[in-house]
Amino acid sequence: MVTLTTAQDALKIVYLGVLTEQLNIKSNPLLSKINQTSADVFGKEIHKITSYGVNGGVGAGTEDGDLPKAGGNNYVKFISTLKNLYGTIEISDKAIRASESSAGAFVNLLNAEMEGLIKSSNFNLGRMLYGDGTGVLTKTYEHIGGNNYIIPESIQNFVEGMKVSIYNKTDGEYHPQGACFKVSRIDRTTNKVYFDKFFAAKLDPAENLFVVQGSYNLEISGLGQIFGDSNNLYGLSRLTYPWLKPYQETEVGEISETKIQKAIDYLEEVVGSNVNFITCSSAVKRAYQEHLSTYKRNIDVMELNGGYKALSYNGIPLVSDRFIDKDTMYLLNTKDFNLHQLCDWQWLESEDGRIIHQVAGKPTFTATLVKYADLICDHPSSKFKSLMFRPFKKCRKIRGFSDFRFPKNCKIDISLCKF
Repeated sequence: MVTLTTAQDALKIVYLGVLTEQLNIKSNPLLSKINQTSADVFGKEIHKITSYGVNGGVGAGTEDGDLPKAGGNNYVKFISTLKNLYGTIEISDKAIRASESSAGAFVNLLNAEMEGLIKSSNFNLGRMLYGDGTGVLTKTYEHIGGNNYIIPESIQNFVEGMKVSIYNKTDGEYHPQGACFKVSRIDRTTNKVYFDKFFAAKLDPAENLFVVQGSYNLEISGLGQIFGDSNNLYGLSRLTYPWLKPYQETEVGEISETKIQKAIDYLEEVVGSNVNFITCSSAVKRAYQEHLSTYKRNIDVMELNGGYKALSYNGIPLVSDRFIDKDTMYLLNTKDFNLHQLCDWQWLESEDGRIIHQVAGKPTFTATLVKYADLICDHPSSKFKSLMFRPFKKCRKIRGFSDFRFPKNCKIDISLCKF
């Protein structure tokens, strides 16, 4: 007979290992390349000692002269707060009772909940990985008072079923109309995102931010923060430590192997980085494929850990990701990424060891998966490069560092770049 105890045992023994593998390895190609460790975690914070520059105790001398004086390494401490990552499932009492006499029906019930949890978690983990930690889903949008939709600059961070909050920067509070608005549908033709509630007044994007429910400034420090223009990173000032802000260069012209190689050569020769992973938007990947096709080059494919397929650039995997800006390519050394965590994914337990709890006042039961972690880049200046291509007629230069981006009025050969 199926009981809550049976369900708890299944979640702990059968499903936890599968969920952990799915979320750590198979949720995102970049995440699967990042080391996950419990090192350097102290209480609720990450304290990471990292070095920069070189040891000055090297030099030449005479046969009987003084030896070089020891210079010592240069060290700084990165400090970041562990972010709280949650995933919740909910099962009604009616569904449990309906399947209590059939183990197969109960397994199907749990499988459906686990698949939904994995799908939602994979989406949000990928989004956070390329985000800036704020949880903001769109920087700008259009909205007319009295309706239930917005027109964001990009719909890439939205998905049907997502629950979002509206955060007011001036008040420092969430929208009084309700803590959560559910994305009911997305019209990808008109670029409209519809919600399950109407907004009484017009929303100003300069003041009202759309974020994942209750998550404003609480997400992991993704590439958007590492490659951002904030003056601070991991508790240090980029004005005091300029090496926290990598080199920026602007390239003009169509995407090509030469442009990519130029960036890789710079990283290797100037800052000592060895690029081992390239990730870009699907538009940039298509432009690169078009470039190879135009010059009759073979398109080599390789398989990565987790079953991902990638193009190969001189043996370096090149993958696309839906959460990357459409004209962006990142050149990375993933060995200098670490996801520091207090523990791996675990079910949230009560004092008596129970992981399934009744929702107060409702005939439903919930279980919550939790992980406390944050992403740290050991050497931001020497290990990351963002190569910005824009294979379109309209060209613009964007902010960010360690990147190539086309300036205004650039000339592009559309025959080589269109997609």
